Amino acid sequence: RQGIGEPSVYHAVVVIFLEFFAWGLLTTPMLTVLHQTFPQHTFLMNGLIHGVKGLLSFLSAPLIGALSDVWGRKSFLLLTVFFTCAPIPLMKISPWWYFAVISMSGVFAVTFSVIFAYVADITQEHERSTAYGLVSATFAASLVTSPAIGAYLSEAYGDTLVVVLASGVALLDIGFILLAVPESLPEEMRPVSWGAPISWEQADPFASLRKVGQDSTVLLICITVFLSYLPEAGQYSSFFLYLRQVIGFSSETVAAFIGVVGILSILAQTVVLGILMRSIGNKNTILLGLGFQILQLAWYGFGSQPWMMWAAGAVAAMSSITFPAISAMVSRNADPDQQGVVQGMITGIRGLCNGLGPALYGFVFYLFHVELNEMAEVETLGKASKPNMANPTDESSIIPGPPFLFGACSVLLSLLVALFIPEHNLTLRAGGHKKHSNGAQTHTHGPQAAGSEGKEPLLEDSSV
Repeated sequence: RQGIGEPSVYHAVVVIFLEFFAWGLLTTPMLTVLHQTFPQHTFLMNGLIHGVKGLLSFLSAPLIGALSDVWGRKSFLLLTVFFTCAPIPLMKISPWWYFAVISMSGVFAVTFSVIFAYVADITQEHERSTAYGLVSATFAASLVTSPAIGAYLSEAYGDTLVVVLASGVALLDIGFILLAVPESLPEEMRPVSWGAPISWEQADPFASLRKVGQDSTVLLICITVFLSYLPEAGQYSSFFLYLRQVIGFSSETVAAFIGVVGILSILAQTVVLGILMRSIGNKNTILLGLGFQILQLAWYGFGSQPWMMWAAGAVAAMSSITFPAISAMVSRNADPDQQGVVQGMITGIRGLCNGLGPALYGFVFYLFHVELNEMAEVETLGKASKPNMANPTDESSIIPGPPFLFGACSVLLSLLVALFIPEHNLTLRAGGHKKHSNGAQTHTHGPQAAGSEGKEPLLEDSSV
């Protein structure tokens, strides 16, 4: 094998950590460059940039996943990491090109899909949820440390050093994949030749969405995920910008906020989640997480003081238990060789939200006239207490963060839908699992995992 040692989860962990550590370093410089490049409609342009990237990722992920089943994981890890990190050095060269390349990089910005397939190749079914949890925790850990480091270096030495350092970390990640990461997909798992055809069913990004309506339980789960993750995806794209420019956080405070909430989220997803699952059950844990998310978003929406953001951030950490609890519900009740089918559908829904959420948030900020140029004018006058207001009688004086209230309403609907999800006795029907012509099994990155056989309901209540 090429690479160092046998393929392991630790190879995947290092790849994810380095990629998102590099991007985390840029948190502070990116806020500055974004405002300088789009001073008139900063939130709207931020939403559109992330929206285009998310939609392109949603459309390309199944095809890249199917191709990695044929050509192996390592080459596609290299491809996705390279194109995801390609915009980094452009931040100081040309901001316009930087944001344009970020949008277009969505075609290949699907590292997690390939990483999850890599992990699926090298783990047994009973080990997989733990391995995925390790990868997700590593992602959170990279974002706990890097924004604070980037903010400190930016303040002390300027943004140029931060961009150079982030570019160096990205190159280190690419070098690690080239030299140290072994191929995880065995030769016998691949089609006979590299010219093996990729069917449209495998590459169709909407295949998972079409299967959602074929079973009522799957439909309820997917609607819950869509309504709860849509505001979460929008929040990720704009919240740190909102803290910095509207609430008035300094770059160091934003970095500290990310670190504290990140650490609390890791604790919530490891210690607290396990306790809740054992004490109140899977479904009640999901409902509790959605309740915390509603409270968090409403607090963000009405909060206008820094202490309110810190308090809501602690609630946000608790709301992070929702998606692991949903994944655990499916994982525990699904047939072991069928989990990729439903998990792939949920992943497809989340990918769609990554495109729609940022665009929705940017548009709502635009509608309510929450703009950064108004903040700059107010600061110039020395009246920074309400920096987001264009007019004292504007709606923004009552609702500082309108998109967060829209998000709270969306999650409330998600909670009502989740009430109807059956908690027990869910089993996957056999025969819905698609294989390659040589018997190779598709993995969890594949919303395409169910082919024509998947017309049966994917989940059924075995008590019937």
